[in-house]
Amino acid sequence: MGVWGRALQAIRANLGSMVSQAEDPEKVLEQAMVEMQNHLIQLRQAVAQAIATQKRTERQSQQAQTLAQEWYNRAELALRQGDEALARQALGRRQSYLGSAQALANQVGEQQQLVSQFKDNMHRLEIKIAEARTQKDMFIARARSAAASQRLQEIMGQGGPIAAFGQMEQRILDLEARAQALGELNADPLEQRFTALEASPPSIDSELALLKQRINP
Repeated sequence: MGVWGRALQAIRANLGSMVSQAEDPEKVLEQAMVEMQNHLIQLRQAVAQAIATQKRTERQSQQAQTLAQEWYNRAELALRQGDEALARQALGRRQSYLGSAQALANQVGEQQQLVSQFKDNMHRLEIKIAEARTQKDMFIARARSAAASQRLQEIMGQGGPIAAFGQMEQRILDLEARAQALGELNADPLEQRFTALEASPPSIDSELALLKQRINP
């Protein structure tokens, strides 16, 4: 399994663990973003290491080719000097360096493919993080709205603060009714009669007489 596969597997495992624990949605989403960012950093480090390895292998291949050319020049020099045995040894050394150069060149090709794959995976993860960031903001807004709606329903529902006000109002009305009933029971009957007379409204005849006096003084 490559770096990309291991990163996705770790992200899924961590997200599954957080979601199953039913934590605060905002904390879960924020932690998910942290996990993805950490894996992106690891992937970037892997890309940088792969590029460094490729560059080092390229230099080693070039050095082997340079040494092969030097031993070829030495074989030519030995042959010009009439030393065929020495020229043969130089050519043997040249073949050794050419083999190393070819093997290193093959490694460079493989490393180039690996770097390209790492870069592609890194780009895909960056896109996923950008999409996740947008979804995170939307999910957080929805979670906050749902929580606010739940709190509102708790406030408006039975047992909430609003219901408590209604219950208290009913208790006050009951207390007032009891106090009034007790007052009526404890009042002097004679005092109640005079109070009723004093509080009775004026008769229509008396009001009509007063109205006539105002019109015809």
